[in-house]
Amino acid sequence: MPQTDGLFAFDAATAVQRAQGGGLFAELDPGWDVGGGILNGGYLLSVAARAAVLESPHPHPVALAASYLRAAGAGRATLTVTPGSAGRTLAHAQVVLADAGGPCLMVQTTTAALGGGEVAWSAPPPAIAPVEECLSSAEQAAGQVDMPDVGIRHRVETRLDPATAGWVTGRPSGEPVMRAWVRFADGREPDPIGLITFADVLPPTLWSMGRIGWAPTVQLQVLLRAVPAPGWCLVEARAGEVADGWLDEDYRIWDSTGRLVAQSRQLARAPR
Repeated sequence: MPQTDGLFAFDAATAVQRAQGGGLFAELDPGWDVGGGILNGGYLLSVAARAAVLESPHPHPVALAASYLRAAGAGRATLTVTPGSAGRTLAHAQVVLADAGGPCLMVQTTTAALGGGEVAWSAPPPAIAPVEECLSSAEQAAGQVDMPDVGIRHRVETRLDPATAGWVTGRPSGEPVMRAWVRFADGREPDPIGLITFADVLPPTLWSMGRIGWAPTVQLQVLLRAVPAPGWCLVEARAGEVADGWLDEDYRIWDSTGRLVAQSRQLARAPR
């Protein structure tokens, strides 16, 4: 997508401004939907994280725990930041995002300064096919699954690993795991705020079991571990258990150097 008024699409869509009479607001962009006018949960959490950083003495979000109260639509939203304890290295706050119908998202936030220091130990990233051998959005749309043309697919370029994308051609693996290379479609490089959206960007892992449908997020926790290097990010999403209409998903995200830069865990309703 082209830049808007000198801003990349993501920066314009997540911008948080101060209202003249006090308080914060954002204009939620309809182009970040997941179908039916419903906005992506990671996108909404990125907006809330911007509000937290705006009111914090520290530059980066490092931990976010969000409860999704109801679906949020596009348009004007207010953001209320309630500060908690703050110190030299980190600060806590609560952020509530509300639209015309009332609160939609409630987030406990921790902000600090992320760096790129030495890694004492880290689990290695999974094996994945090179970007050029992974399935582009056009190849995904040409598959046997009737995928809706949702806005976020045009904002974030997603290249699915063929090893976990059998569901595209009608041959689901049966294991709720998905891997992909991701980046912003307009060339914007990743940063901590962008990683928050990447932490909820893949199709539901249940699609790998042949269960296609929307899986609304109920709670989402995101941990930011480092400022990512430029280039493609590798994302792996994995469900631990699917039972009684619920599923969990764990995300791990590595930057182009192979460093783990973000993690997330969410609880969602399973597609029927």
